[in-house]
Amino acid sequence: MTDAVGSIDKPDAEALESKKARKGGKRGKKGPFGRLALFYRQIVAELRKVVWPSRSQLSTYTTVVIVFVVIMIGLVTVIDYGFNHLVKYVFG
Repeated sequence: MTDAVGSIDKPDAEALESKKARKGGKRGKKGPFGRLALFYRQIVAELRKVVWPSRSQLSTYTTVVIVFVVIMIGLVTVIDYGFNHLVKYVFG
């Protein structure tokens, strides 16, 4: 008797055998240098997909980051100065 999936008497043995037969694929057959070369080829392929910013975008982004860092340095300095005076006031 069969149902929508397959035979009740015989499970999907063919599917299990095909999964076991494939052991390592391409990576299993290559040595460590082959795998390293594959890794670097994949890095280069991914870097080619990157949309690099133009010079004006890069300068804009750099300016925004520098301004943000300067503001954060100022904020941390003010908070540190306040805590310093608070500790001196509390502990004399």
